[in-house]
Amino acid sequence: MRTDTPTVIGLDDYRPSDHLADTIHLDILLHPTATRIVAETAFRPNPAGRPGAPLVLDGDELRLCGIELDGQPLPAEAFEASPQGLTVLAPPQRPFRLRVVTEVDPTANTKLMGLYRSGGIYCTQCEADGFRRITYALDRPDVLSVYTTRIEADESEAPTLLGNGNPGEAGAIPGTGRHFAIWHDPFPKPGYLFAVVGGRLGKVSKPFTTMSGRPVEIAVHVEPGKEPRAEYALDALERSMRWDEEVFAREYDLDVFNVVAVSDFNMGAMENKGLNIFNDKYVLASPETATDSDYANIEAVIAHEYFHNWTGNRITCRDWFQLCLKEGLTVFRDQEFSSDQRSRAVHRIGEVRTLRARQFTEDAGPLAHPVRPNQFREINNFYTATVYEKGAEIVRMLKTLLGEADFAAGMTRFFETCDGTAATVEDFLDAFAAVSGRDLSDFARWYVQSGTPVVTVRTEYDPAQARYRIDLTQETPPTPGQAEKGPLVLPVALGLVSPTGAAIAADCADLRPDGVHVMAGSRASLIFENVRERPVPSLFRGFSAPVKLRLDLGDDDLLALLEHDSDPFNRWQAAQMVAMRLLVGQATSESGTPVEASLLRLALALGRVLVVESERDPAFAALLLSLPSETEIAQEIGSDVDPDAVHRAWLAARGTIGTVLAADLAAIRAATEPDGAYSPDAASAGRRALRNVALDLLASADPAFGEREADRQLAAAGNMTDRLAALAVLSRIPGDTRERALARFAEDFAGEPLVLDKWFGIQAAIPEPGTLDRIHGLTSHPAFSFTNPNRVRALVGSLALANPTQFHRADGAGYAFLADIVLMLNGSNPQVAARLLTAFSTWRTVEPGRRANAESQLKRIAREQNLSPDVSDIVARSLSEA
Repeated sequence: MRTDTPTVIGLDDYRPSDHLADTIHLDILLHPTATRIVAETAFRPNPAGRPGAPLVLDGDELRLCGIELDGQPLPAEAFEASPQGLTVLAPPQRPFRLRVVTEVDPTANTKLMGLYRSGGIYCTQCEADGFRRITYALDRPDVLSVYTTRIEADESEAPTLLGNGNPGEAGAIPGTGRHFAIWHDPFPKPGYLFAVVGGRLGKVSKPFTTMSGRPVEIAVHVEPGKEPRAEYALDALERSMRWDEEVFAREYDLDVFNVVAVSDFNMGAMENKGLNIFNDKYVLASPETATDSDYANIEAVIAHEYFHNWTGNRITCRDWFQLCLKEGLTVFRDQEFSSDQRSRAVHRIGEVRTLRARQFTEDAGPLAHPVRPNQFREINNFYTATVYEKGAEIVRMLKTLLGEADFAAGMTRFFETCDGTAATVEDFLDAFAAVSGRDLSDFARWYVQSGTPVVTVRTEYDPAQARYRIDLTQETPPTPGQAEKGPLVLPVALGLVSPTGAAIAADCADLRPDGVHVMAGSRASLIFENVRERPVPSLFRGFSAPVKLRLDLGDDDLLALLEHDSDPFNRWQAAQMVAMRLLVGQATSESGTPVEASLLRLALALGRVLVVESERDPAFAALLLSLPSETEIAQEIGSDVDPDAVHRAWLAARGTIGTVLAADLAAIRAATEPDGAYSPDAASAGRRALRNVALDLLASADPAFGEREADRQLAAAGNMTDRLAALAVLSRIPGDTRERALARFAEDFAGEPLVLDKWFGIQAAIPEPGTLDRIHGLTSHPAFSFTNPNRVRALVGSLALANPTQFHRADGAGYAFLADIVLMLNGSNPQVAARLLTAFSTWRTVEPGRRANAESQLKRIAREQNLSPDVSDIVARSLSEA
């Protein structure tokens, strides 16, 4: 393990590599504990580098077994080698070939970076800097090489051998029991996109014909016997490939496309060229084991990794500061795909809920950073919601700013001009500036300025002049390292709505024909003429910019938007704003007096909307009934948060809504009883979502009824969605029924690790004082393992991120537990440890007693010797005052 203090790397420190690697030939002899890698690389001096510079290759825990230059052993005095790097002191100032032999132990590689074994399967994970754990290399994203890989293994252990690119020669090695396969990738790529897989795998496949008529075999490889559970992933892959052709005119470029599912994986998936490696939770699905959310996530992640073939692989990043260039852009692309496959309105609301829960929280805490950071200590800690989700919002704003035609032309120009290069954010924006003729320098501030803008709105109506005025001001609070903020370019999509429901047409010189005003400064005023009645403004329609909105509208106006606005996002948003005001008021009230009258008005308005929406769009209706989460409420309060008070307010509001709408909810339950075989399609999933939200609210109003109904649903459920929803309801109702249900569920799915992850997660999220003891006990469960990231995230992550009252316990026990786990995993899997540690990001917002307990645990971690760079970076930033 690296024990040195992480070095701060700055964006301004970038300089080109002194050497280039045109081709890399790898011979990988797989062995459980002693895999040997022979790497022969064709190097040459980089004309843009330093003349005469040494060849400095990256390494990480490597054992050097041999080194030759142009076929001759390299003298000991000509190089310096350690497990962390290899330097050829005076390389030739001409093209030359370096042959390096290394040895690694895949079984002992618990960090799951580089080459490791997962359930008997050899696999790799090289992003961001894992290739250096396989061989010494120029392991940086701007060094692109053509790879040829020969993989050799014991045929009985690994009958399937997969690599990047197209398959070549393969066969048995006589008299050895071993076999080999050669793979060649004709497209230059950086080392982080390298991959190999070897193991005993089942396969589902089908032919695919590209838009130019080229045949491609697409395949998904899984644990033998689980092939039927890969069919949906294969279907999602085929739909993704076709969609990318139809929407972005991007055609796949190799002869095969392989997806491999493994059980031990730190990330969701990895876009290695032609060989995507996935966490098996994003591949395996059947009605008996996967929920509707699982199916939707599989579809989205399969699409995301495939779309990287162009936005990430064919065009990669110059350096890791440009991570948002591939990730934010590809998230935007997968969001558009999912919106086309499902309900666009529902999907947009889901995107925004994720952004607010994860990225807004990140922006408000010590880990805030720009979408393109200007420095980092450990790049693995910057695979964040800011880079991914906020990065996608920037692309979406760019599309709104430019319009459909210029955005499409800009994407085409970006693909054409940057294909085969390691690009920057500037290259991306330059493509759009070139086709649109617009200066995007002010818009580029979104990439370099951290924090969430707060837009305050003041309105004024003059009936005598038939004039309506909207004043907008924007301000971004200070964030670590950025005390001063400039105004951001905000596309404000808006409309005016009559309190009785009609859209109001009005004249406004500063509004584009498409209903968008581009706010470029700190303040803006919009004057609407010929407004014959007082309107209600519908602002930032479709969440046209990632801002926090402060409106001077009363509940009556917001409820009018809920019932009448033509924009579905703002209808949902209006209900959320009314609910948030009530919840914040109740959670921060010293008396804790329920605001029954206001809640009653909200519930009745929701009831009126349900009459229409439960039939027209059940998924949208389900979202309308979902209150802001406890995390969102705490974020809105902002300081001195008491998680217990937030939880009480949340429970009380749900109970009131469930009581007021009991008859409607019961009718919804009856109307959506399952009546056929399970299907994961959007319409069916929407009906199940609404039915299960109804159950949840009814149980909040009447726990005894909820217990009976949930137990009945659990027993009768024919799919995992309904089964898990019922179990979640039961989990919050203490008693023998709950414990029996949990025990029965574990027995029924004892051989299904991914299903038991859901079982672990439900228990870890129970908002009761006994939950921490329950979790301690579950760490000894036969199905739990600290070496499997999915198990750890399910149990420990659910406590830290989905159970505010118990993670933020007043006695500090939740903080101490997470600190113990972080320190335990620090050496074996620092990436997982660091990501768990980010749960402390809100510690400064809780009330003083909890704040002191959290700080104490963070300081305990900081004092530990031999912290990994991953954990050291997070804890240092979490404690920083700047």
